[in-house]
Amino acid sequence: MHRRTFVQCGLTLSLGTPVLAALRQEKLDEAASVLARATSEGQVKAAVLHVAQRETSFTRAFGAAKNEHAMFLLGSISKPIAVTALMTLYDRGHFRLEDPLKKYLPQFRGDGRDQVTMQHLLTHVSGLPDQLPENDELRRKHATLGEFAEHAVRTPLSFAPGTKYQYSSMAILLASRVAELISGRDIRDLIDRTVFQPLQMKHSAQGLGRFQLEDMVPCQTDRAAPEAGGGDPAAKNWDWNSPYWRKLGAPWGGTHASAPDVARFLAEFLREAGAVVKPETARLMTRNHNAPGQTPRGLGLNVGAGAGSKGCSDRTFGHTGSTGTIAWADPATQTICVVLTSLPARAVQPHPRDLAASSVAAAF
Repeated sequence: MHRRTFVQCGLTLSLGTPVLAALRQEKLDEAASVLARATSEGQVKAAVLHVAQRETSFTRAFGAAKNEHAMFLLGSISKPIAVTALMTLYDRGHFRLEDPLKKYLPQFRGDGRDQVTMQHLLTHVSGLPDQLPENDELRRKHATLGEFAEHAVRTPLSFAPGTKYQYSSMAILLASRVAELISGRDIRDLIDRTVFQPLQMKHSAQGLGRFQLEDMVPCQTDRAAPEAGGGDPAAKNWDWNSPYWRKLGAPWGGTHASAPDVARFLAEFLREAGAVVKPETARLMTRNHNAPGQTPRGLGLNVGAGAGSKGCSDRTFGHTGSTGTIAWADPATQTICVVLTSLPARAVQPHPRDLAASSVAAAF
């Protein structure tokens, strides 16, 4: 059984000719059907689909998601949110992209570290790893974000900064640590003050914030990534559903939000509204900064056609999450698509989130 909610006016009211409107509505219904089928068959426990196109939006909740405001663990969609909080400090002139990381973390030096810049961190070319070799050990002992950062500062680089692309959660962690040092605020508080509040993201929190663990949609951890405790009964006290992880608010994966709230976040960049970052900073964050031959990346954001679903333009930006989430915005069609599910991204291929998002892309 799935629940159906329409926000503002129906998309069919403003999609051009009746024939075109009908075709687009059919594709949106197809996207919803993918998630309805996945939840009714028990493959996915909970999901929410939210599509916004200019002034209209379309939202449906499925399975254990009580309504469109259900809050999911976003996984790596957390990264661009944390980077946006950092970039509010850039707008105030508190740092430059070319600044070496050692300017803010003096202990980060030697063995190539001296060359790592803030931009390297934000575009995944720093040489830092995705997860630390001691990740499980740190989570098992309920390490703080500060302890994770201490280990990340000491971990060896995989290559000379800027020469290769390597997706790195630890790079985002250290960038967030810089944000804390510059602002004097905990990253959870900084994100709330600079991103969630200005965008009126009332169903969002870095960590748990003012919410309770029971307010959040549980993840289906049995098929999650090993570094998230997937398939390990001994990891119950540190996996994605543990009170420890949900409260930690890791800037690389610990944000909770509803699908409409994620859309509000993407709209800040799609519309260059200036509520959080300056319009020119929004443009800076959504363009590619990596060298030819490297995976294109904006600042904290995936960019290019690969950042969306098949059929999206090369101007698309967004992110996915290993918890089973996908969110993108395509300026060519002024479309935002957010699919949040409880099924880990690696659990099945093709994943229902991707099938649903592809139907949305085909609608426009």
